[in-house]
Amino acid sequence: MPEGGRFTSGTTVGIIGFGAFGQLIARHVRPHVRVLACDPAPGLGPVAAQLGVELAGLEAVARCAVVVLAVPVGSMEDIVAAVAPHLRPGTLVLDVGSVKVAPAAIMQRGLPDHAEIVATHPLFGPQSAQGGIKGLKIALCPIRGRRWLRLAAFLRRRLGLDVIVTTPEDHDREAATVQGLTHLIAKVLVQMEPLPTRMTTRSFDLLTAAVGMVRHDAPEVFEAIERANPYAADVRRRFFQLASALEAELGEGQA
Repeated sequence: MPEGGRFTSGTTVGIIGFGAFGQLIARHVRPHVRVLACDPAPGLGPVAAQLGVELAGLEAVARCAVVVLAVPVGSMEDIVAAVAPHLRPGTLVLDVGSVKVAPAAIMQRGLPDHAEIVATHPLFGPQSAQGGIKGLKIALCPIRGRRWLRLAAFLRRRLGLDVIVTTPEDHDREAATVQGLTHLIAKVLVQMEPLPTRMTTRSFDLLTAAVGMVRHDAPEVFEAIERANPYAADVRRRFFQLASALEAELGEGQA
């Protein structure tokens, strides 16, 4: 970390995973810090150059002051194992996944004791952040160390985010409803397309807009939200039970 633990123009942030979300991170933090990124996917040079990001190998990126694991939850175990030997003492490591209990446990178990850890979840994505990220929400779950406080200050003061400090368990418990139902309903509505576009109500327009915000998410996001969240199955079960009860009620008395 830089002197005093502050995020300054001299701070180097390493992003492992330079897909859509890794690029979104870079776009907003690059004006404030130096950014390195690592991703085996071909053809990322032009977008990296456009964002002012340096592409580098995993070892170099892992030696940055702050290391962001922007990878699917299913890849976390392998990525943590690959990164762990190269981390410098005091490095702040964070993930940006949609669930927190499993990634937090993987990082705590797999990263060396000299690394500080905070599990994070930006409650937005490339679609919902098209108009900027100021005022949007991000959840922070401190796991090890206190430098997450500097991260929280940076996110609030420099990026204008609404920072919510919570635990991995509380995060996943609420996200099981907030994200679980949103993505579940969106999945069903997409399968019902084409939907009406002419005679629509404001409430229907808002519903379709919500679907549009998540419809292009990678399949891994939906899998993580519905399968990796330990509370999601109970929420789904209750939702379908209530829907079935409503269907039965509406069907009463019909021939």
